[in-house]
Parts: sequence; structure tokens; C-alpha cells
Amino acid sequence: IPFDPLGPNVTSGVRLGTPAVTTRGMKPEDMVEIADIIVNVIRDENYKEKAKERVANLLKKYPLYEDLI
Repeated sequence: IPFDPLGPNVTSGVRLGTPAVTTRGMKPEDMVEIADIIVNVIRDENYKEKAKERVANLLKKYPLYEDLI
């Protein structure tokens, strides 16, 4: 984490990998939405159901196997 005073040996953040989202064809704006969903869940436990809905809508835009839908 840039400018993190705790250094690399102390867990102080969340690291998100992008291979799964790029494999599905998602774009940078989709990663912004994913980050927003994560932030909302971290801040408010009651946001879980809304998060599930948002994730489902996002995944519908990028199906893994289009011919099975």
C-alpha cells in the first residue's frame, strides 16, 4: 500500500487481484463498482443483501458461458 507507515510485513489493507474480472472482460469502471460494493459491505453489515443484488447484476453483464444462458 503506497505510503503505508506500517510496512510490508504488517497486514493493514485489502489487496484485490484482477485476473478473474479481466478474464470475464470487465473494464476499469466495473472494478470501481466492485470496490464500491466492498467498501459499502465493510462499512455497513446490513448492506450484504444489496451487495448480492449488485454483484448479480454485474455478473449478468459478463457471463462465463454465454451459450448456456
